[in-house]
Amino acid sequence: MKDAERIVEVEDLVKYYGTQGSITKALQGISMTIHKGEFVGVMGPSGSGKTTLLNVVSTIDTPTSGRVCVSGQDLTNLKRRDLARFRRERLGFIFQDFNLLDTLTVRENISLALSIAGAPSRTIDQTVDEMARRLGITDVLDRFPYHVSGGQQQRAAAARAIITDPDLILADEPTGSLDSRSAQMLLEAIDDLNQELGATIMLVTHDPFAASYCQRILFIKDGRLFTELVRGDATRKQFFDQIMAVLALMGGEVAAHVR
Repeated sequence: MKDAERIVEVEDLVKYYGTQGSITKALQGISMTIHKGEFVGVMGPSGSGKTTLLNVVSTIDTPTSGRVCVSGQDLTNLKRRDLARFRRERLGFIFQDFNLLDTLTVRENISLALSIAGAPSRTIDQTVDEMARRLGITDVLDRFPYHVSGGQQQRAAAARAIITDPDLILADEPTGSLDSRSAQMLLEAIDDLNQELGATIMLVTHDPFAASYCQRILFIKDGRLFTELVRGDATRKQFFDQIMAVLALMGGEVAAHVR
């Protein structure tokens, strides 16, 4: 994997919030790399900086200092309009609250991303059908979001995120609003997208079960990289146990957020 293309390069990333006298040091010098085709998780307690890291990598937020490079593009000094274009064309997002449009069917929600990207109309339905088949939501394509389950909505959101073949998919607590069965179905679907389509995924989660699907975990504490865990040849159950051991090592504050 080290010889693969570097999709994300973060160097000495610092992010402070607030003003002098009341400063929150969200990130304090984090460096990391994600290679093409990797499924990387980011874990840490509330306030550790994991969501801030995702927001900076996704161009939603800007760093105080340091360098962020995605797909060879240095994002640090891009203008707002260029950042918006980069976000739209090169990144895919899966949020905890689905973010589907209630006035559109599931099919229309998914195909909208292709339409915005300028895909030929004659190929859109075929592409949507294939992605829906992979994610197990073919039977709900013509329903509205409020007529399908939360798990089906989230798999639709995953389809929308990957259907434009983005360089990087960013998933922010995607299982946070799902029951255990729906969460497992979503994680298996995301894992399939990674394994079969080579999707590069950065998953932020506090849930060790979700993290156990990743190939590598970055643990963040107090805005700094605490340690890194590589799955290697371990089974998912073995990796889960390793994750739990690191969380215990990080301290009770983290364990309190494990469900």
